[in-house]
Amino acid sequence: MGKYFGTDGYRGEANVNLTADSAFRVGKFLGWYYGQQKKNGEHCRIVIGKDTRRSSYMFEYAIAAGITATGADAYLLHVTTTPSVAYVARSEDFDCGVMISASHNPYYDNGIKVINGNGEKLGDDVIRKIEDYLDGVTPEVPLATRADIGRTIDFAAGRNRYIGYLISLATRSFKGKKVALDCSNGSASSVAKSVFDALGAETHVIHNEPNGTNINDKCGSTHIESLQKFVVEQGCDVGFAYDGDADRCLAVDEDGRVVNGDQIMYVCGCYMKEQGQLQDNTIVTTVMSNFGLYKALDEVGIRYEKTKVGDRFVYENMSQNGFSLGGEQSGHIIFLRHATTGDGILTSIKVMETMLAKKQSLKQLAAPFVVFPQVLKNVRVLDKESTQNNPAVQKAVQEVTEALGNDGRILLRASGTEPLVRVMVEADTQEKCERYVDQVIAVMNKEGLVLTVQ
Repeated sequence: MGKYFGTDGYRGEANVNLTADSAFRVGKFLGWYYGQQKKNGEHCRIVIGKDTRRSSYMFEYAIAAGITATGADAYLLHVTTTPSVAYVARSEDFDCGVMISASHNPYYDNGIKVINGNGEKLGDDVIRKIEDYLDGVTPEVPLATRADIGRTIDFAAGRNRYIGYLISLATRSFKGKKVALDCSNGSASSVAKSVFDALGAETHVIHNEPNGTNINDKCGSTHIESLQKFVVEQGCDVGFAYDGDADRCLAVDEDGRVVNGDQIMYVCGCYMKEQGQLQDNTIVTTVMSNFGLYKALDEVGIRYEKTKVGDRFVYENMSQNGFSLGGEQSGHIIFLRHATTGDGILTSIKVMETMLAKKQSLKQLAAPFVVFPQVLKNVRVLDKESTQNNPAVQKAVQEVTEALGNDGRILLRASGTEPLVRVMVEADTQEKCERYVDQVIAVMNKEGLVLTVQ
């Protein structure tokens, strides 16, 4: 991770640590950098999407101004999803794409995600160049003049083509299925209902009226309780909840129980294996996936790989090895045959396809997956590295590992953004989880490493 860009772009509170000026400078650099790579007088083309935050409009115009100031053309998708920007960037021959969103964060935060012309998140080499420019390490980029100044072009048609693409991926009609969608008052508001209506579902939508400040506010994939209640009260067959930029999806079964990203990967992975679509019979997970997922996959003979937390790392593993399915417990699911990023609406289409093909409810499909109890505590420490490398702490972790054997696991993971070390235990009982987490934290305390426990 860089100084400004983390695993999911440049994030901060709008006009506090992410300003319109910094967005303008990011736009300037992108317009110049990709413009340098054009030949024979071709114009650099950059596509921009945004979520529904009030500040997204400010950042959209700031980035577009920076892009056009250096002679590139900015194409505006307006309110749309992160995966739609990735799709349009790679399918419409753009040099790169920009999505303005802070995903599941509150409305007052925002972010800038930059996607290359292949629809992938930027590599670290380009990120370093952007950060050096923001810090004034590299010279100012030249501004275009006269007829060389770039244009801003309305490109709502690109979003419509993405909607058409999603519809084309469905292999069956959704007619006869009553489906609830929680659009989180975010990007999915402009896409999701159109897709499900076109596929024939009886579509019921909640949190679909963004006002600039209600994105992710007690709704969506991070606050799924209202969708659970709605599905039960309305007698829906299934419900899907998206986050602010719709790159993740969680589901709710007909009884109102949450089906998380791990369970979705299990359900879709089993079906893909049956269809011969699960490349190398492998699913890519992260180290935070539930132990129950691995138990369930072992039962059906599906292999798995584990990466660091972050859909970027999942994608890198998948693309390097050719795997077709991967994701995170949080609902970032990548179907590599169809997308280069997590795509919440695509994920919900794939879950529907599995339900219809198997003629089973989501409850039935997910039943073999037994979620292991999990306890995670955040420990604020003086120094993350010395805490993780402390011999007494390592010994305590090893002792818990041996005690759990094949019936659970312990994970010590440093936060990427805060001075925290996360202690997580999964086991067959809640009591074991609590006991073993507290056992390790007690050793950390004894070693004088702990400030507070959250």
